[in-house]
Amino acid sequence: MITIEEITHNNQQALELPNEPFELFGKLVVTRSNDTWDYYEVSTKHETMIFPDEHYQLDIINEKGYALGAFDDNKCVGLAIFENNWNKYLYLSDLKVTSSHRRKNIATMLLNTAIKISTEHDISGLYTIAQDNNLSANRFYLRYGFSIGGLNTKNYHFTNQKGKYDIYYYFEF
Repeated sequence: MITIEEITHNNQQALELPNEPFELFGKLVVTRSNDTWDYYEVSTKHETMIFPDEHYQLDIINEKGYALGAFDDNKCVGLAIFENNWNKYLYLSDLKVTSSHRRKNIATMLLNTAIKISTEHDISGLYTIAQDNNLSANRFYLRYGFSIGGLNTKNYHFTNQKGKYDIYYYFEF
């Protein structure tokens, strides 16, 4: 049975959850006209990607916000990192689930718990960023109920990932 817990000094080893490969198979193309965000999907060559591992420190996370872990029989299988923001949105800076536990609603459980905590602390919504070529993440946020609120076309301009965009998602509660 999956349990969601706030990360504390007692379970902070969960912050060491390694990143695992995920499939890239398309991108979300975002446009804006007449104050409305539109999008459509484009298929791309199948690739595998893995983000570099983070080296999270609980004290730093707690200064900015908090972390939640998803545990299966006391083993961390999912992690969400949240940062407080000035505008009553809580920033979801990281969300990951082990490959063996993906597609089992664990990411949804993490977000649902964050929303419950947030409503008790005068937070009015969540926001996050997904890369346009991570179609699985984009589909997840849209299916969860996030709406597109922005597009950054310049973040990767001077990197070897030139042409990649960041999509900003917002969820209000």
